[in-house]
Amino acid sequence: MDTRPILFFDSGVGGLSIVGPARAALPDAPFVYAADSAGFPYGTKSEAEIAARVPVLLGRLAERYRPRLIVIACNTASTIALPVVRAALDLPVVGTVPAIKPAALLSKTRTIGVLGTEATVRQAYVDDLAAKFAGDCTVLRYGSAALVEMAEAKLHGRPVAPERYAAVLDGLFSQPGGERIDVIVNACTHFPLVEAELAAAAPGVRFVDGGPGIARRIVHLMQGESWSGAGGGIAVFTRLGDDECALGPALAVRGFARIEQL
Repeated sequence: MDTRPILFFDSGVGGLSIVGPARAALPDAPFVYAADSAGFPYGTKSEAEIAARVPVLLGRLAERYRPRLIVIACNTASTIALPVVRAALDLPVVGTVPAIKPAALLSKTRTIGVLGTEATVRQAYVDDLAAKFAGDCTVLRYGSAALVEMAEAKLHGRPVAPERYAAVLDGLFSQPGGERIDVIVNACTHFPLVEAELAAAAPGVRFVDGGPGIARRIVHLMQGESWSGAGGGIAVFTRLGDDECALGPALAVRGFARIEQL
């Protein structure tokens, strides 16, 4: 039987927001979830650091786990390193991009927010998406490293005060024209993990992310593939300490009962 998995890669736990819809679409597929905990967070790193680090790690992961497909479940890594990874690896690689197109389709006020990491929101790739799919919209951006940490805290079971979510969103709403925002793109895979908290802090605003679209892309690329078992999977970290082990319960409920170190 073919036991080769689908491998998801992120700097932390954010990529679990991509795993959810992918698991629902392919419940029998084995998954590997790889987190670069030794390099976390990516959003505050330079483009050069990420471009050098991600292809090397994915090469090592591909050698160890022999995946049939890799998902870079991280907006920052995708916008910076995706072309290099695709050129280096002889297997399909799916990236994660900000869901600006669906946000523009939903917006009534023609003003949308893009909430991501600092490294993602400053990328020219975001300019290109906005020009292509939201040319008639005002697109406001805000980068927040704090929200990444807040999402990680939630999965560790550590409480986060509601006003901290409101403070992050104020980075969008306080910009000129920000009061007209009616749709916000969660342009970091960590952020859908705290969508309920963000929505509570911004009543009436809709939040969108790329998870469902990525799941559809995975299904398309895996057409005709056979799966050996009933899902499940392995979580692997580049650093495995107490903080990573504390994620065991959150990983287990998502099908990752085994934890390893790369």
